[in-house]
Amino acid sequence: MTISRKDIEKVAVLARIQVDDEQVSALEKDLGNILDLVDQLSAADTESVEPLAHPLDAVQKLRPDEVTETDQRAAFQAIAPATENGLYLVPRVIE
Repeated sequence: MTISRKDIEKVAVLARIQVDDEQVSALEKDLGNILDLVDQLSAADTESVEPLAHPLDAVQKLRPDEVTETDQRAAFQAIAPATENGLYLVPRVIE
């Protein structure tokens, strides 16, 4: 698969980046190589390969779901400028 100079210039406009002629030529070559590699990978036979989530079959350790801190809401709200019914009151910013 190849990518044309026109495609690169269009993507540059959409991405709002400035690409000069020298860079376009280099990008055309580099992106062409990347697309060739993708074509090679697509041609590989993967019918007998099982999908996997992690190459090492690692399992994430989870911590126990238990409370480790004390409730300090009253102390935090005592130093707040304004509270009401357990909620912090803030100035209205959107009308």
